[in-house]
Amino acid sequence: MQENLINFINYIEKQKKYSLHTCKNYEIDILEFKNYLEKKNFNYLNVDYDFIKSYLMVLYNRKLSRNSVARKLSSLRSFYKYLFNNNLINTNPFKYVSTPKKEKRLPKYLGIEELEIIFNIPDINIPLGQRNRLVLEVLYATGIRVSELVNIKVSDIDFYKKEIRILGKGNKERIDPFGDYCLESINLFLNDGRKKILKKHHTNCEYLIINARGKQITTRGVEKIIDDIVKKASLKKHVSPHMLRHSFATHMLNEGCDIRTVQELLGHESLESTQIYTHVSNERLREVYLKCHPLNKK
Repeated sequence: MQENLINFINYIEKQKKYSLHTCKNYEIDILEFKNYLEKKNFNYLNVDYDFIKSYLMVLYNRKLSRNSVARKLSSLRSFYKYLFNNNLINTNPFKYVSTPKKEKRLPKYLGIEELEIIFNIPDINIPLGQRNRLVLEVLYATGIRVSELVNIKVSDIDFYKKEIRILGKGNKERIDPFGDYCLESINLFLNDGRKKILKKHHTNCEYLIINARGKQITTRGVEKIIDDIVKKASLKKHVSPHMLRHSFATHMLNEGCDIRTVQELLGHESLESTQIYTHVSNERLREVYLKCHPLNKK
């Protein structure tokens, strides 16, 4: 099983272009199942529906959330689909196991005033300050994932149309537009700070966002940039790159953008993934209504 697991992780990382974070979670979930198989002295190629049910009972007895169980099932379903496609098993037993309904958590997002505070933290007079401001601008202007951000090449940008070619989940391409503020940040960094970083380290790099050594930045590097900015801004909340994506989607819907357009911009395969933002938007409408309608005031 270990050899097939290594091959599977390599497949989803290299061919399916899953993020390192996703690959790591898949590996953890499958190794956990492997330990259970060994404890029960059961061959992984002979797993059936009844065995999976017994494993699910173990997960639920650990008081795991429905979301956690759903993720583990998704990891195992993908692994066994890989085994089936490579003729190692005759059927994928996980195909017939229903996924528990996910708990709907409203996404956390930043208000406009909070965004203005953090956008003004980076010092755009220095190379890394320009880079840090650009990270914020691109994430909020496009709503892309951090894994998509770090893989943007300079050649992916259409400066005339103000569009970026994004390589999303499952190796799917989409085009995301951006605005004038983002364009200014891109031009400033490309024409000034980025050149200085590359010259200092005698290197070249095809990627837009680079680290202090002139190499392609990692997702962890972006997370650290945002952590440092939020710390300097003294915001009393945890802000992740994904929160900027949530902010983009929520603000777009609040300003009247239709949900299908937001779905396409975010690169969501199903509309269901995007609909969570309508709950946030509707809650905001309710707050404004209760605050502004004259018959609600005493």
